[in-house]
Amino acid sequence: MITSNDNQQLKTIRKLHDKRQRQRTGLFIAEGEDLVQAAEDAGFEAEALLVAGVDVESELLASVSTLGSGTRVIGVYRQRWSPPGGRLSVYLHGIGDPGNVGTIIRSTHAFADGPVVLGPGCADPFAPKAVRASMGSIFARPPGRAAWDELDGSSIALDPRADAGVADVSLDGPVVLCLGSEREGLPESILDRAACRARIALNRGGPESLNVAMAATVALYERTRHEIRMADGG
Repeated sequence: MITSNDNQQLKTIRKLHDKRQRQRTGLFIAEGEDLVQAAEDAGFEAEALLVAGVDVESELLASVSTLGSGTRVIGVYRQRWSPPGGRLSVYLHGIGDPGNVGTIIRSTHAFADGPVVLGPGCADPFAPKAVRASMGSIFARPPGRAAWDELDGSSIALDPRADAGVADVSLDGPVVLCLGSEREGLPESILDRAACRARIALNRGGPESLNVAMAATVALYERTRHEIRMADGG
C-alpha cells in the first residue's frame, strides 16, 4: 500500500490536473467508481488505478483528488479521439467551460450517432471537470478534433435570431449542429456558410437564452425527433 506522498503514481495524478501535462502526456484522470466502471465497459485499460484503503492510504488519495470530499478510486487513462462523422454530430466553437463541454458530450452520446467535434477556443474535454460532467460518455463516445470546414454534411448553425426552429429544417444526408459560446455565439464565418440557421423556441417572458449545454441538449432532442418523424413518413 502507498503510504508516502512522494509516490510516483500520486505525483503523476497531481500533474494531470494541469492541461499542459495532459497535452504533453496524452493522459487524463477519472475519479470515482462509476467513471472507472464506464472506462472498463468501453474497453479503456487503466495506466494506473488506485483504490483508497487497498492500494493507497485514503488520506493520500484524497490529497490528489479534484473533488472536495475526495474519492474512493482514481484511474489514469490514455486519451482517445474519434474521427468526425455520423448522421448527426455536434461542432463546438469557443466553448470555454469544461463542465459545458462534458455535458454536451453526454447529451450527444444520448441523442446522436456521431461525436462532439471541438473547434477553436474550446475547453479541454479531458479536464477533470469535463470528464465528470460527461458521466462516462467521454469513454463511450470520445470527442473529435477538426476545423469546421473539414466536416462532412450539412451544418445547422444555432442562432437565436433565426426564423426556423431546429426541428423544422429538412436537410439531406449527415447533419452537424454548430454551437458557439453563450456570450459571442458563432462567428460570422460559420453563420454565413452554414447550410441554414435555426433557433430554439423559448417562451415569451422567459429568459432570453439557455446555458449552452442546455441549448445543445434541446437542439439534439429536437433534431432527433425530426429524424424520427421523417422516418415515420412525416
